[in-house]
Amino acid sequence: MSQTVSVLLVDDHAVVREGYKRLLQDSGRVNVVGEAENGSDAYRQFCALRPNVVVMDIALPGVSGIEATRRIIAREPGARVLVFSMYEDAIFVRRAMEAGAMGYVTKASAPRVLVEAVDAVAANKRYLSHDVAQTLALTGLSQTQAHSELSAREFEVLKLLVQGHSLNDIAELLGLNQKTVANHQSAIKQKLGAESTAQLFRVASRLGLVSLG
Repeated sequence: MSQTVSVLLVDDHAVVREGYKRLLQDSGRVNVVGEAENGSDAYRQFCALRPNVVVMDIALPGVSGIEATRRIIAREPGARVLVFSMYEDAIFVRRAMEAGAMGYVTKASAPRVLVEAVDAVAANKRYLSHDVAQTLALTGLSQTQAHSELSAREFEVLKLLVQGHSLNDIAELLGLNQKTVANHQSAIKQKLGAESTAQLFRVASRLGLVSLG
């Protein structure tokens, strides 16, 4: 692309952000105009800076990058979010795309792939790194696993529950009242066949959700 692409870089590790910032700006096509270390800050900076592309990690303190993406898209449907994550499991890819992300690249990808992905998403094109595309192809597009029955809100509540947050904490993070969160918790347990919090944690662990961070 001939025009410089403005990027908001979201990752909770300052050293990691610095490395990716240098990589992107060394391409000569990208200008990192802002950085954020959590989902709430990412939303605020997006509203203030209006970057061409948001490069969003999933594993963030508090609300995940998936929830942050959902909030950004709700505010600005034309926003372009590229998820850049260590997770290549289909569950994360699908949830990110359902939230409105235009692309998904894993951190195991070659450095040039991130630059290519930013270029593509800035041009309003979808982009999946090769490993992610292969994972989706192998698992198929149908969602038959138990977690697929969870709504986007239930998925986020589950993520926060297994991180150890209380219902009150979750209510504050997601802007809900505590009774609503408790109802979500009950629905999650029913859908996943978990009768206790301990069982819920074990099910979430088998689904790979405990590592969301």
